[in-house]
Amino acid sequence: MSVFLNGSFVAPEQARISVDDRGFVFGDGVYEVIRVRDGRLFEGEAHFARLADGVAALALAPKGDPIAPLRGLPGIADELLARNELTRGEATIYIQITRGAAPRTHAFPAPPPPPTIYAAARVFTPPAELRARGAAAITRPDIRWARCDIKSVNLLPNVLAKQHAAEHGALEAIFVRDGALTDGASTSVFAVIDGELRTPPLTNYILPGITRRVVLELAASRGIPARERPIFADELSAAAELFITGTTTDVMPICTLDGAPVGEGTPGPVARQLQQALEARIAGAPAP
Repeated sequence: MSVFLNGSFVAPEQARISVDDRGFVFGDGVYEVIRVRDGRLFEGEAHFARLADGVAALALAPKGDPIAPLRGLPGIADELLARNELTRGEATIYIQITRGAAPRTHAFPAPPPPPTIYAAARVFTPPAELRARGAAAITRPDIRWARCDIKSVNLLPNVLAKQHAAEHGALEAIFVRDGALTDGASTSVFAVIDGELRTPPLTNYILPGITRRVVLELAASRGIPARERPIFADELSAAAELFITGTTTDVMPICTLDGAPVGEGTPGPVARQLQQALEARIAGAPAP
């Protein structure tokens, strides 16, 4: 295996990051995970654009050159896939950019150090069987910070929520803030209520999911009534379907929430239709 770190392709055991790196000390960085099928990055431009937004929001780039940390990343991703023999089948690319290594002070170090840029490619197995039968989820209070729209490496509330879900036999924890659903711990959330597909509108508390956007596009192309509209926790008892989406989640039906069945307790027709449409889009084939 090879990974990329600060300009070089090296074996993972040879990759070394300073203990003073601000990603390690403060979680001062951003990341992306990109789906790959047969060597082709799915929605790669959208992922790199979101990464650029995160770099800008955290001011990770040198002044006067805001895209410096992003330069060459598409080529680096392709090279990682080739070096790791992942140009056939399913894979993912992980990219992380931090502010770099500097003595520990809360304010940005001056002069700014070079950003730390890390990328890796891994084999990926889609959760096809679980997707076919549907998964369980739980709800948790949304205690994350107020800039969830930035894909930051600060993920402790997500980790704790995901662990709580695992301890209760669930795949995902769905966050609730002020009575409304926001995100899953690592996914976006959709519900079918009164015949309408809903997903929470984008705010600073919602990550602009790439798969979320694609699913909305697919719904529109198929005439499925869809709207970015709040989903309130007290409406969920009337939901015919609930599902989550994400880069490695695809469209995952949630058939049980907090121990109670959602709708009929089985994957619903809207989720199944969007599963098929998303799979076709990932494969680059004409949509069914």
